[in-house]
Amino acid sequence: MTAQDSATAPTSITVGAPVRRAGAPSPRGTLFAALGVLSFSLTFPSTAWALESFGPWSMVSLRLLVAALLAGVFLWRGRVPFPDRAHWAGFAVVIGGVMIGFPVLTTLALGTATTSHAAVVVGLLPLTTAVFAAVRTRRRPSRAFWAAALAGAAVVVAFTVQQSGGALTRADLYLFGALLLCAAGYTEGGRLSGLMPGWHVVGWALVLCVPLALVGALLGLSLEPWHLTVHGVAGLLWVASASTFLGLYLWYRGMAAIGVARASQLQLAQPLATLVWSVLLLGEHLSPAAPVAAAGVLVCIAVTQRARS
Repeated sequence: MTAQDSATAPTSITVGAPVRRAGAPSPRGTLFAALGVLSFSLTFPSTAWALESFGPWSMVSLRLLVAALLAGVFLWRGRVPFPDRAHWAGFAVVIGGVMIGFPVLTTLALGTATTSHAAVVVGLLPLTTAVFAAVRTRRRPSRAFWAAALAGAAVVVAFTVQQSGGALTRADLYLFGALLLCAAGYTEGGRLSGLMPGWHVVGWALVLCVPLALVGALLGLSLEPWHLTVHGVAGLLWVASASTFLGLYLWYRGMAAIGVARASQLQLAQPLATLVWSVLLLGEHLSPAAPVAAAGVLVCIAVTQRARS
């Protein structure tokens, strides 16, 4: 991303641009959000890989530091000014929910739960984000949208619970806490991305995490056992560069273009994609019901993308 890109980016993601009616689907915005979801779908498997080399606190802190280094380079090259004071509260919500809360809680959960079980968080995240967005932005999606969103959430939850055998574990408290924090952070980040380029939001949120992440990394590496493996390093690099930096940039840019509620429903496909990656990368077993669930989810996504606000 160059300085020239940063100068032109706000125009392409501004909410309510006069050339498009409010709530209208944007193919480009949908593509950005979908690519963000694809990046996110590898987060749980790559986190499981990273935990082979690092403890949970070390991994989360190093993840933030690597992502913040990338973000800092882009901000410096783009000569991006520090956010205005009026946006500080919004950035605090993004940092607390997306940059710190969700990674910490899901990493702790993955210490005892499988990625298949953890996927239930993402299964409920689209609906929770849509609710947060409706309250925060006071834009009310149609009844058809809510019906499809509820149906999609029900399909995903039923499938992921069946996949994990229906067992509840202590990790569920971490997962549901991560769900609420992430939904709030997504909503506020989507709102900020309508006021500035999405990569500015992601970049500054990451950079502002550096002091806390640095302390966490030093303490974690000194108190937790760690040993470098190919899987561990690859997993850490993915969650830092792709999930935390690039994925969030694509996600926020997509949300700014098509709306937080509509973009959130694309994440209905994320648990199923995560389960596929879990089979391919971690050797977990996929239920025969997966194709049926995938078809149901795709129908629900299509309805939410066509529904008016």
